[in-house]
Formats: sequence, structure tokens, C-alpha cells
Amino acid sequence: MQGNPQVKKVVLAYSGGLDTSVIVPWLKNNYEGCEVICFTADLGQQEELDGLEEKAKKSGASKIYIEDLREAFLNDYVFPTMQAGAVYERDYLLGTSFARPIIAKRMVEIAEAEGADAVAHGCTGKGNDQVRFELTVMALNPKLKVIAPWREWEIRSREDALAYAAEYHIPVTHTEKDIYSRDRNIFHLSHEGGLLEDPWLEPDPQMYQLTVSPEAAPDSAEVVEIGFVAGRPVSINGEEGSAVELFTTLNRIGGTHGVGRIDIVENRLVGMKSRGVYETPAGTVLRRAHQALESICLDKHTMGYKDQLAVKYAELVYNGMWFTRLREALDAFVKSTQAQVTGTVRLKLYKGNVIVVGRKSPYSLYREDYASFGEEDVYNQQDAHGFIQLFGLPLKVEALLDLEGGKPVRYRQPLDYSKFKRD
Repeated sequence: MQGNPQVKKVVLAYSGGLDTSVIVPWLKNNYEGCEVICFTADLGQQEELDGLEEKAKKSGASKIYIEDLREAFLNDYVFPTMQAGAVYERDYLLGTSFARPIIAKRMVEIAEAEGADAVAHGCTGKGNDQVRFELTVMALNPKLKVIAPWREWEIRSREDALAYAAEYHIPVTHTEKDIYSRDRNIFHLSHEGGLLEDPWLEPDPQMYQLTVSPEAAPDSAEVVEIGFVAGRPVSINGEEGSAVELFTTLNRIGGTHGVGRIDIVENRLVGMKSRGVYETPAGTVLRRAHQALESICLDKHTMGYKDQLAVKYAELVYNGMWFTRLREALDAFVKSTQAQVTGTVRLKLYKGNVIVVGRKSPYSLYREDYASFGEEDVYNQQDAHGFIQLFGLPLKVEALLDLEGGKPVRYRQPLDYSKFKRD
């Protein structure tokens, strides 16, 4: 790699953390004459953005872009995924997964504007993020070379990276005492590594940053009302705000009540299992509220089919396939289902729980007068007889054939009642 003449300018997805901090000098050391431009997307990392410009330039970067993409992130990536009901492997709300395509997309645009011939990222060769970044680059500008130092260099651990940083006098805040790998944005905070690598060990309570423990949460529930228009949240307790304002408020409220913690072992795209602990206060509240509103606004068949597609949507997002025709097609279906998902949901937040206590919509398909046992104009209970006869016809025919053939009905196997006797 030493003196490689093929890369003259590279745009690096830069977080200011340990890995990307050492990548800046590594690129300059391994690609002769290479100019490194850093790009940081502000997705809600808050204090992690402090001092990034100075740190990047001290590491050897010629320039750094720091851009606030929070509104675009929530409106164009988070909300469509929430509307789809996409959840990976039952629990993971995809907080890291859908952050990668917006970062990579903007990185490609900056590379084109700067006349760069390569982009680089700090993802390891064992994780999912390398796929998410690189599939986005392939979809948007496959002519750009992608440099993934973790798949090339001799650094093999966090400790090696710390030693490299010390050798080249690179300022890093990462220490060997704080060995967790974290990803933070306005949607969530993830924790991996360290003690979490043993799935039997309970997470250290000091690890959490966005949420209090349910045990330490207030002893009184807090009621919140979430307003939606066409499947997107627009207000909290009647007050409208931007997507960033809504998420900021809900993160604070949810975190106070210990909402949004999950501890999972997930199947990575590359084949191995990994354990992650996630804090997603606002996302957890909004998901529950959105589900409750859909329950009164969507008909049975649409909801059933949408639930099936949600699994595929989650898989696409997790696997880094955001910029695909299939995801666009699924989005078109989801958008159609959300047209009348408008209304308000009332929830109680209490010691880690999100409890739906009310929902209403001008498009509600629920009618109290129709559901009442006393109303016969819309639903005649005598009609149920014919329905049951037709619905159960296949069962009836199979049983009749068994009886006419002199055989016992297949489900009438003798039951040994002796094992149910009390001593």
C-alpha cells in the first residue's frame, strides 16, 4: 500500500472517535500525497461534535465538513421505517442501520464536489456498517474507490488503535477504561463490546446515558398524547413542532421513565452473532403510538399484509439496501396505507413501560354502535351460522370422509386421562 499513486484525494466519514481519528494519519502514511477531507453528519451526537474541526485538522485532515442532517434523517429515513413497522429480529428498531445511508449519500456528494477519487470509512471487517456504507456508494457512484482500513491495516484491536494514535500524537478521547463501542444519534444510542461480549453478564448500570433504570424512574406515571398526520408524528400534548423538536422532547420524557432499553443478541449480515444494548426512548414511544393508531385506522387485510412486508423492509434496512428499487416499491405501498393514519394516541409512561390508554381518529374504522351486542342493523348475529358453516367446510368434509371410510377422525386420538389424576 505504501506510496499507492491511485488515490490523490479521499473523503472520510469522520466521527472523531478512536477509529476515524487514526484513519486520517493512516491514509496519509499509506497513500503518498493523499489529501484527506473529513465529513461529519450531525445526526444528534450532541457533545460528540465538540472540537471536531480542531481534532480533524490536528490529525492531518485538510478540511472538514460538519453538516446538520437531523431533520432529513428523521423525515426521510426514520419516519418511513417507522411507518412500515420495520423491526429487525423482533426488537431492534434499526437506529444505526438507517443512519448509514444518509451519511454515505452525503459523503458521495461531497466527494464529487471536491473532485475526490475515493471515500473511506472506519467500519470493521466484522460488522454490518461496512456493507451499508459500501452498498450506498455502489448505488450512487460506483466509480469512487472505497477504502476500508480495518480490512487492510495491521491494527487488530482497540488497544492497537490507541497505540497508533499515541505514536502519531493524535488526540483521542477513547481510553482503555471506556472500551465500549457506541453509536449515537437523535434516534438511539447503542453499546457494544467490553463486558457485553459475554451475553450472560448484566450490563453495567453506569453504561447507560439516555435512560434511567426502571427501578429509579418516577413512582408516578406520565401521560403523553402524540398527534399523527398520515402516519407521521406532528405534536406532543397538542404542541406541534419539527421532527427534531418532537424527538428531543420525547427522548427526554421517555428517558426519565426508563423507556426504550433493549438487550439483544442479533444475527449480523456477515454471519456472526453479536450482542448489543440499545437505548431508544422516543422511538419506542412513537412505535407503540403508531401501532395503536393503525389498529383503528387500517382494515384487517391491509394490516395483515403490511405486517408481513415489515419483516422484509427491516431486512433491507439492516442489510444496507436502502437505495434499492424494492425498498422504493415497499415505500409506495406503505405510503398508501398511511393516508388515513391520522389522529391522537394517549399513553402512560411508567417505569420502562409504554401503556396505550386511548386512541382516536377521524378515520377510525372502529364503531361502538357496530361492535355493541345490542345493535342488529349492521351485524345480524343469525348471519354467523352460515359464515361458520362455510368457514369450517374443509374441516367438516375431511372429518366426514374419515367417518364414511370407517376410520376415526384424525384428531380423535384417545387421550390418556390417567396422567391428569390427582394423587
